[in-house]
Amino acid sequence: MHGLGELESAVMDVVWSAARPIRVRDVLDQLDTGRKLAYTTVMTVLDNLHRKGWVGRELEGKAYLYHATRTRAEVAARTLRDVLASSGDPEAALLHFVQSASEEESVLLRKALRRKGGSR
Repeated sequence: MHGLGELESAVMDVVWSAARPIRVRDVLDQLDTGRKLAYTTVMTVLDNLHRKGWVGRELEGKAYLYHATRTRAEVAARTLRDVLASSGDPEAALLHFVQSASEEESVLLRKALRRKGGSR
């Protein structure tokens, strides 16, 4: 994920998958990184994500409950925007993308463009 380390991305995956705000312990229990992590490691990662603005938190008793401040789709869209901006030629990048898009992706693009055109 653009702008995040491997462990931060894994933690965000857990936070995004949670139906409601989540405690550090619950994130730790659901993380699947292939290695055993300490509670304090996950707590530090969530604190860093909070400082970076990726998660918000509310104190409940003695523990924080964490929630994503933006959706996975919003982050993906921002990443695409950053890639286009850094491409040097956004039009060419978009054209190459469209040419390489699967049929399903093409359908989704047409649908999104119709929706955008209709909202003006």
